[in-house]
Amino acid sequence: MYLTDERWRELLRLRGTEPEAVRRAYAARRRRASLLSERGTLFLVAADHPARGALGVGSDRTAMADRRTLLERLLIALDNPAVDGVLGSPDVVEELLLLGALHDKVVIGSMNRGGLAGADWEIEDRFTGYDAQSLVDFGLDGGKMLLRLVDSDPRTIPTLQACASAVSELAAHGLMAMVEPLPYHRDASGSLVMHKDSASLQRAITVASGLGVTSAYTWLKIPAPEDISVLDATTLPVLMLGGVPSGDPAADLAAWGGALRHEVSRGLVVGRSLLYPPDGDVAGAVEAAAMILKEAR
Repeated sequence: MYLTDERWRELLRLRGTEPEAVRRAYAARRRRASLLSERGTLFLVAADHPARGALGVGSDRTAMADRRTLLERLLIALDNPAVDGVLGSPDVVEELLLLGALHDKVVIGSMNRGGLAGADWEIEDRFTGYDAQSLVDFGLDGGKMLLRLVDSDPRTIPTLQACASAVSELAAHGLMAMVEPLPYHRDASGSLVMHKDSASLQRAITVASGLGVTSAYTWLKIPAPEDISVLDATTLPVLMLGGVPSGDPAADLAAWGGALRHEVSRGLVVGRSLLYPPDGDVAGAVEAAAMILKEAR
């Protein structure tokens, strides 16, 4: 067991009696010299879903709600040397810090989590997590922002503006700005549905690439496209989003392979597909993804 009863109780004790332990843990974290591994790739595990109220995996609507289980799965994933780090909201990052799991790992802080899953205002995705200054102060390696584009919804505009400001602020401090541009539309029932066609994905990429006063520190995080030419729309480094698991891990992994071979691709950011595989074998799912990345690059 990675998260023993003793470690869990100590985490709860720190949470309840020593709030200053969080700042100490940020300050004590050993940072690695480069975002990229020696092979020139980056493999991150994502754990910022709960902060947006997106707790479901498959038919289980609250799979990610149990924090001890989530942390145990993250510890298993981070124990694989092929995993370079984590993308998380402040609460998750801080718990992993208190557990001593983030030394020599890349840590990307999630910035806008205010577009709660299923909320009427979901597209106006407010910045409710890390901001650029806190990422600098806490010694993290970059910030990630979600940018869902809905042409028919004017609430897209403030999110665009906020993301542009964040890109500029992060660049001023030399930190990676990871932008996740996703084109959406509303169906007849008003539900959000993502466009997966090449033209929509390319348009989203070009919009995200132009945010802020400079793109020098901008990276993109996009769903692995079936049409690899989608990636011809940018020179920026791209990380492939694993997305929600389909129930067929082999198919999920195979779907990333082609995109990972494109010359702008730098690696993977995967969350629920690895942390909650159907067979429960987190270590096996992580190792399978690491092998796909290794073979592709």
